[in-house]
Amino acid sequence: MTEQNNRFDGPDENGFFGKYGGKFLPPQLEKPFAEIIEAYHRIENDAAFIAELRSIRKHFQGRPTPVYHARTLSLTNGGAHIYLKREDLNHTGAHKINHCMGEGLLAKFMGKKRLIAETGAGQHGVALATAAAYFGLQCEIHMGEVDIAKQAPNVSRMKLLGAKVVPVSHGLKTLKEAVDSAFEAYLADYENSIYCIGSVVGPHPFPMMVRDFQKVVGIEAREQFMEMTGNLPDAVCACVGGGSNAMGLFSGFLNDPCAIYGVEPLGKGGKLGDHAATMTYGREGIIHGFKCYLLQNEDGSPAPVYSCASGLDYPGVGPEHCHLKDIGRVEYVTCSDDQCREAFFKLCRSEGIIPAIESAHAVAFALTKAREMKRGTILVNLSGRGDKDLDYVIENWGLGDAAATA
Repeated sequence: MTEQNNRFDGPDENGFFGKYGGKFLPPQLEKPFAEIIEAYHRIENDAAFIAELRSIRKHFQGRPTPVYHARTLSLTNGGAHIYLKREDLNHTGAHKINHCMGEGLLAKFMGKKRLIAETGAGQHGVALATAAAYFGLQCEIHMGEVDIAKQAPNVSRMKLLGAKVVPVSHGLKTLKEAVDSAFEAYLADYENSIYCIGSVVGPHPFPMMVRDFQKVVGIEAREQFMEMTGNLPDAVCACVGGGSNAMGLFSGFLNDPCAIYGVEPLGKGGKLGDHAATMTYGREGIIHGFKCYLLQNEDGSPAPVYSCASGLDYPGVGPEHCHLKDIGRVEYVTCSDDQCREAFFKLCRSEGIIPAIESAHAVAFALTKAREMKRGTILVNLSGRGDKDLDYVIENWGLGDAAATA
């Protein structure tokens, strides 16, 4: 490994983390993306920009979010103690607001008038609509029809905030198709718009930029955990779809002697089309302008994916995650729908916290890992709250009576 890779501070100037990332763009988008790269490098260390973003995080978002010792959950589970980084307590209910306010501020700096994005679970869409309202910008959110039906409360929130929600009706009508649609809209109006990608995916500079805006999660969590316990956590984990919440948390601990785990959705099982476990079953490929591990059909096209969590059903994954897997710094594991459901209800009933279904994947892994470890500590990124999922949960899982009495 190079010195740069040892420091975990990529990407290189072409946007590659090892052999993953880059920017594979149609010719007409090369100049707009070059302008975004130039603008971001101009402001990333600018004191005025940083001061404004810090003020927004403190006075608007409600940062810092706390680290919470889930004591009852830990004691009833047995083994290592589980701590939660409470990103669900952010304004809008998830970690997504961290990079959306940064992207909105960048758009304002660049003189753009409109924010365009995709969303799956709706948390990115709500956060970006919030940023657009805050900065006085137009907002257009592309969302698959399946996810629109599944995440109706978030669709209403986006519309209340003034965003235009564009239903996507082709393909599987979920997150991958929403990204396709949003890219097409950006391509048609890149002079007045900026495409605010919702995770650490896409062409350079977005994997780097979204990670940088999300680093606040790991920086806060490390300091808070040390203050609470006097030690670093033995293990750190987060759910991984595209991977923004995970990269935010992991960034604070990559140079520490902590085991780090990314938890992917196994869905209904290991058959192609029944899961979205990209790091476990994927192979190298290119999607949406970047190179990553990718779930693919035999012809190399992106495969259909599934997860009970709308925010995790993406066939690709962030390029930095791919690099961290290859060099062995992060271990990527899976969680099935059934394991997620059990963890969801356990957290509800033991701690009074209703998690996002995405976040429940990480909680499920932590419960199993804690029993294996028998002692020590695990820090989980609770990336979002479950308000958005209540209709789906009640319709498909009921109210958890069996889990409550188990």
